[in-house]
Amino acid sequence: WRFIALAIVNAETDYSKFPPAYPSLHGLGRDMLRVAAAVRDAGGNDAVAAFYTAAGQRMHLEGVSASVFRGDPIPEDLISGIVADAGLGAWLAAAASDDSYDALLREETELALSRTGRDVGTPILTFTPGTDTEASLFGPVISKAPTGAAALELWDAVATLARTPGFAELKRSLRDPLDFT
Repeated sequence: WRFIALAIVNAETDYSKFPPAYPSLHGLGRDMLRVAAAVRDAGGNDAVAAFYTAAGQRMHLEGVSASVFRGDPIPEDLISGIVADAGLGAWLAAAASDDSYDALLREETELALSRTGRDVGTPILTFTPGTDTEASLFGPVISKAPTGAAALELWDAVATLARTPGFAELKRSLRDPLDFT
């Protein structure tokens, strides 16, 4: 796992043009990435996967992101709860307020943007990093995650597009609401 922080991507952004919750959500994202960096240091990418899974459960399936987007405060125990749900050491939650991780987040964000250009968001996928066939894309942005064979087909299609010489963009602005079923 490598990290990309929207708080860093949008550091110079005039947030007055966005929904009011964006600054707090981007700040929360940065804080959670600080924890993810500490998790990676302590337990490697498998531990990061457990952290991301627990974060997705809390943020999306349990509705915290929608609640914060509506203007509700961020629950004080959110990050410590995610760390506990992931089965990780409680001490890792303290990294949320440790700005010493910000240099790493900036470095990894800049690396991701150097691979795609700056006018993108997340996710950024890089296939075969560090090889002569390295290829990166922003996306896919999907409203319902496929499973099984459909997930593999999507992965293969995105990998094929990324590796196609000269391929730059494929986009549809219309989006269905998020569906976590």
